[in-house]
Amino acid sequence: MLRVHCFAVSLDGYGAGPDQSLDNPLGKGGTALHEWFFPTRTFKRMHAPELAPERIAQEGGTTGIDDSFAARGFENLGAWIIGRNMFGPVRGPWPDLSWRGWWGENPPYHVPVFVLTHHARAPLEMEGGTVFHFVTGGIEAALARAREAAGSRDVRLGGGVNTIRQYLKARLIDEMHLAISPVLLGDGEPLFVGMNLPALGYAVSKHVPSERATHVVCSRLG
Repeated sequence: MLRVHCFAVSLDGYGAGPDQSLDNPLGKGGTALHEWFFPTRTFKRMHAPELAPERIAQEGGTTGIDDSFAARGFENLGAWIIGRNMFGPVRGPWPDLSWRGWWGENPPYHVPVFVLTHHARAPLEMEGGTVFHFVTGGIEAALARAREAAGSRDVRLGGGVNTIRQYLKARLIDEMHLAISPVLLGDGEPLFVGMNLPALGYAVSKHVPSERATHVVCSRLG
């Protein structure tokens, strides 16, 4: 199964803020989309210092609805697929091999990660079992390789917005969990603009409100 989990969207439909950079990995204002996620026990067990350095390396964390959705996103995973922009802010040909991701030497994936890109690069082996593979053959090639690596387990599609849109248009996503955050960005990367999800065969299969977000699951029919 190809799954999207914990993908946060603003009330006005943006999945990331504008102008991603080293200082704004999620785009300007994009961090606010994930305020439902940062307090959870699942997040506090992760290693993602560049996304929220002041919230990392803490014990405890909240349980309940938000944490349940966050934790499910890491269950039964054998591989990930992410877009080039999610791997980092570098654009175009790789100027060198110094950029190794946002997450330090021990990223939170711990399985093979297939990065969509137009520019080839040798696999990058990190601590904790994460290996980044850079795929230049497109979304279906990345999915085929991810499924082979995952075996009987699922593949998680991590984003960003453009990557999810490509897989949705191709009807390759089986299940998509969105966390609709009660914030307005006003600008950024719109997730569904120009897209007809019912025509593509998707329907809402679950929706659960929490104090910090509304969790919506869309499933592919048939």
